[in-house]
Amino acid sequence: MVKKSLSIVMTVAMASALTLAGCGSESGSKSDTGTKDGSASSSSSEKVTIKMMHLWPSGSSKQQNMIVNDIINEYQTANPNVTIKQEILENEQYKNKLKVLSASNDLPDVGMTWAAGFLEPYVKGQLFAPLDDTLNDGLKDSFVSGTTDAYAIDGKTYALPLELNITPIYYNKAIFSKYNLEVPQTYEQFKQVVSTLESNGVAPIALGNKDRWTGSLWYMYLADRLGGQDTLRNAVARTGSFEDASLVQAAQEVQDLVKANAFNKGFNGLSNDEGKSEFMNGKAAMYMMGTWELPNFTTNETVPQAFRDNVGFFKFPTIDGGKGNIDSWVGGPGVGLFVAENSKVKDEAKKFVKFFVQKWGEQSVTKAGVIPATKVDTSKVNLPQMYIDILNELGKASNITLFADVQMSPSVAQVHLNMIQALFGNEVSPADFAKNHEKALAEQAGK
Repeated sequence: MVKKSLSIVMTVAMASALTLAGCGSESGSKSDTGTKDGSASSSSSEKVTIKMMHLWPSGSSKQQNMIVNDIINEYQTANPNVTIKQEILENEQYKNKLKVLSASNDLPDVGMTWAAGFLEPYVKGQLFAPLDDTLNDGLKDSFVSGTTDAYAIDGKTYALPLELNITPIYYNKAIFSKYNLEVPQTYEQFKQVVSTLESNGVAPIALGNKDRWTGSLWYMYLADRLGGQDTLRNAVARTGSFEDASLVQAAQEVQDLVKANAFNKGFNGLSNDEGKSEFMNGKAAMYMMGTWELPNFTTNETVPQAFRDNVGFFKFPTIDGGKGNIDSWVGGPGVGLFVAENSKVKDEAKKFVKFFVQKWGEQSVTKAGVIPATKVDTSKVNLPQMYIDILNELGKASNITLFADVQMSPSVAQVHLNMIQALFGNEVSPADFAKNHEKALAEQAGK
């Protein structure tokens, strides 16, 4: 899921990542009087320095870099006693430096982390400060439902997300029109769409499953619609099991799609980019992928306008008798901001994080094409209609289930991804697919 995690041009993948880093040299003001526009303001004249380290260089991430600088300048103007110092690193450099700094207990005052497995070691080492006080200080309702959960461990929230990726099914309107197809609302209707397309020599679904996480998206949605939003999550967390009937049935449904020739030829040996090209070239009618692809379907001038005009999207359909609902999404936040537990300017750092999250949400879509983790008032932004529609869907999302391999430890994630490819290749039975997950999770728990 590297691409999902790092790219939001959503691929954004899932995008890039921002991190603020540094260690303050002086204690910060604890007063916050506020300004007319609601921005943070420190009434103290005591000098405060917050050093920042982020992943958006001006060269490779021009728009994100510009937004960061705009937010910093605005905060410093409202708080003239505060200085924000930046250090900008590429993704892998940042990760490596964070490890080095954590080893010497010298983490930045404000930094960036990814969710779940990446976050956990820092929380266990008591290196990240809980941010529930910041979240509950008028910020909680600003987030799309479920987005902060990925940064919570044992009931405490240790980072606040900036980006958010969800996974629609994109479709070619022209192909649907040619064969008199309507957007399916139920899974039975979806399978009929697949059957009609396949019988007419059109690849129903574009898929490049060599990367494996791409196939996992299909399994996750089937698991959600059959078992409800908590079943897969509980299986990973060990309060449930992959041998739950709905999860085994989800694996069977995957193989039924394969047997129905739902995917383009050779999908298990193609990369995601190769699979995507089947959709982009008009050879496949549907393509499931994160919203990091939105620019390709809306504003990317290198993609023919005729194609962009013909791309729509729909939510994964409901399954008759299933426990899931149509407003539950597979996806997850990108990067989130943390505050170092040992920061000497912790209070001021938390104020800055709150300010940054709010301002980022206001600017990221229009200036960088990045969907924020906070809700967007679509009546106040000028965006392509597909962005507006996606943002409106996010606003009413009932749940967002974090990508399965991101939920898991690295070793279990590899088993999951290998099993996904084997499942799509009809090399493992649904029952053995479940058993192999259980075995990997049990071994991980025993370590």
